[in-house]
Amino acid sequence: MTSTFHSIETAKRSVITQSTALNTTGHNIANANTEGYSRQTVKMSATRPIEAPGFSHSTGAGQIGTGVEATQVVRVRELFLDGQFRQENATLNSWTTRADSLSKIEEIFQDPSETGFSAVLKNFWDSWSDLSKDPDSLTARSVVKENALALTDSMNQISKQLTDYASDLTANVTNTASEVQGYVNSIANLNQSIVKVEALGDDANDLRDQRDLFVDKLSALVNINVTDTAQGYNVSMGGQNLVQGYTPTTVDAAFLNNAYEGGTLTGGEVHGMILSRDTYVASYTNQLNQLANTIANGEVQVTFPKGSVMPEGTVAQVVNSDGTKTEKTYTGANRTLTSDTNIIVKGINGLQQMGYSMDTDANGAAKTGVPFFTSSDNGTLTAGSITVNPDIVNNLNAIATSMRVDANGKVIKGNNDMALITSELTGAKFSNADGTQSATINSFYSTMVGQLGVQAQEANRQTDNSTTIVTQIDSRRQSVSGVSIDEEMSDLLKFQHAYSAAARFMTTYDQLLDKLINSTGLVGR
Repeated sequence: MTSTFHSIETAKRSVITQSTALNTTGHNIANANTEGYSRQTVKMSATRPIEAPGFSHSTGAGQIGTGVEATQVVRVRELFLDGQFRQENATLNSWTTRADSLSKIEEIFQDPSETGFSAVLKNFWDSWSDLSKDPDSLTARSVVKENALALTDSMNQISKQLTDYASDLTANVTNTASEVQGYVNSIANLNQSIVKVEALGDDANDLRDQRDLFVDKLSALVNINVTDTAQGYNVSMGGQNLVQGYTPTTVDAAFLNNAYEGGTLTGGEVHGMILSRDTYVASYTNQLNQLANTIANGEVQVTFPKGSVMPEGTVAQVVNSDGTKTEKTYTGANRTLTSDTNIIVKGINGLQQMGYSMDTDANGAAKTGVPFFTSSDNGTLTAGSITVNPDIVNNLNAIATSMRVDANGKVIKGNNDMALITSELTGAKFSNADGTQSATINSFYSTMVGQLGVQAQEANRQTDNSTTIVTQIDSRRQSVSGVSIDEEMSDLLKFQHAYSAAARFMTTYDQLLDKLINSTGLVGR
């Protein structure tokens, strides 16, 4: 049969359980703005009842309840949304990093604008046009030299900025590798702590929230997959383990670079950094190098006018009327062209060496031109090393502007054939070193800038799309896991009233027991 104090125990259990619910509600309210916190709820269940009165076993129907107990404090979380968020978060951060990188590259080129490389290139061609009007003018020659220096300086600067940005991205990968390592270590440590706590029968809700927060932050850096095991989370990146139970993997820049090359690193900020460095920056550096080499040495067809006198011993590729090419050596009497002749020259450098400068040798004969552009380090000519030939910088007369000499080999002053041919290169089609492209120099550059603009636009579009998806998924996560102050206040009132009612029930039964114990059995006293 039930104890006389049965209802006191029932009331006590109710007070304890409602108190637990109130404490949990207070914990939710206190962490309403805590990053990564998941709303917690108390699971309540009726305690095991006892039978109705009887000797050894009840023969009547009915059981007497013994109250309530808090069986578990659980956090509200939907694992499916967590997985979706982490996958899309990696995609978003990869595109965000790529969009940022392309934006920085656009700032380096500063085109289209009035101060960008295209404006410098236009000034260079225009200065040759001005020189063709007065080929003997030192002022016009100086303008050509200064615009050529501005052109090479601009390419040097752009190349340096691209190189510096690639170095910055490399440093960022190294720094981010340390950040990844920190999250990996923390997740492994939390795995161990959670297992220890829950082995005692407790719920490590707050520790689990911390672990999920670290996993979310890790997903912004690299693409990850998470598997929950008896030893906690196993975190992998495209099949490569980052965390396995209590054991973290050592992560450094080399590990991440190898993962990218091996195809296991496919998302996150690190993916965006490495892709930007190895694809975008490397591509535009290579294209700029090709542009510099094409201006200086790229094959281009020019037309030498009738009467032009080719330098002694010149070997040239002559383009015939049917489009075929013939190699021809100009020497002796056949140096003077008897008709307009199409010849393939090796860029401005090759063209200048087919003309005559204002300089003369010891016999007073005109000197041929020198390569207009050289490499500052005497190595391969690149955008970073291209410079105006020091012979031209120090001597304006070294610029070749004429294609005519008299019978004594002296330059015919006022002849502008070479300057005019050079100025017309602005519309001539150059072939780059590997022969894969044939276009004007302006088109080479415009294509490069156009490609950059399209890539930047696509990266921004993908970033906007990914942002929308991540925001939607996170909103759904928050609707499940987030703390609503209004809902918690409602629960607070509900548990408060239940607590008060349980306390009132205990008081009432206490009064009944007082009556039974202290006010009965007094007859006859």
